[in-house]
Amino acid sequence: MSTVSGKEAVSAENVTRAIPDHDPAQGRDRAMTAGQVAGGRPIPPPRAVSAPRAWLRLLGSEVGLTFRRPRNLAMLGVLTVIPVLIGIALRMFAGTGGEGTGAPVIFEQITGNGLFLTFAALSLLVQLMLPVCVAVVAGDSIAGEAGIGTLRYLLAAPAGRTRLLAAKYACVVVFCLAAVTAVALSALLVGLLLFPAGPITLLSGGTIPFLDGVLRIGVVVLYVTAGMAALAAVALALSTLTEVSVGAIASTVVIVIAAQVLRAVPQLSGLQPYLLTEWWSGFDGVLRDPVATGDMGQGLLVFAAYAVVFCSIAWARFTGKDITA
Repeated sequence: MSTVSGKEAVSAENVTRAIPDHDPAQGRDRAMTAGQVAGGRPIPPPRAVSAPRAWLRLLGSEVGLTFRRPRNLAMLGVLTVIPVLIGIALRMFAGTGGEGTGAPVIFEQITGNGLFLTFAALSLLVQLMLPVCVAVVAGDSIAGEAGIGTLRYLLAAPAGRTRLLAAKYACVVVFCLAAVTAVALSALLVGLLLFPAGPITLLSGGTIPFLDGVLRIGVVVLYVTAGMAALAAVALALSTLTEVSVGAIASTVVIVIAAQVLRAVPQLSGLQPYLLTEWWSGFDGVLRDPVATGDMGQGLLVFAAYAVVFCSIAWARFTGKDITA
């Protein structure tokens, strides 16, 4: 690791994150060399901090930084506004279109039950908007720190690269959950305000109570979060390959767009089950009775496979990477 120049400026927040929680050996040495206090008693060494607690503190610091960045807050704000615009547009133009217009079935159900706005908003945003937001946060997680020169200070602490990488990924997963939840809550509130609410008529023809429908929205939120967490692993792996965060972000978005294009080519139907984007909209299984757990379970397996493979790539690259910036 290269020597830090005196001209390099580091924010106080990043310096604080780089300070080790406690090194017992150094603590004993400092206590012995510091002499005695006025009362003649030796200075006691600081209390050791357990590894899980130290990791949680590191994770809390990363989460705090992520949700304090204006860019990330702006993205969450945009995600929250889009369901409002969809709901207002459907309310204003209700009756001008309808069944047989070529609109997805979920959208046709919104005017009859506001809960369907949540499913419709997620099915729309999961195609590009949510992936772009996740790519920005995950792609910047490692490359952004390296680009501004703060990654060296984080690694100066005896936290370990593996623990730091795990905290970075966990932080992005928290952001994925927050983004999907923001969309779901916004759509749910707007749907209940603008459209009727009550028992839900499922796509399979059955009817379930209102509260059961709300619980199924919670299942959808967790499913979509798992899909975005898999994409976050891809972006994290790309982030360890460069010191320019824009490159990692752009590469992730290009991969998403390319996968969407491959889905649209009928001749490549044999490849489609292996594409991450193929399973992002698989949550429509909750709108059937009984719930189509087979397709959703296969989607979760694909998400887990992507997460394991690309997190392993990120770990292999990051733990052996020479940090020079």
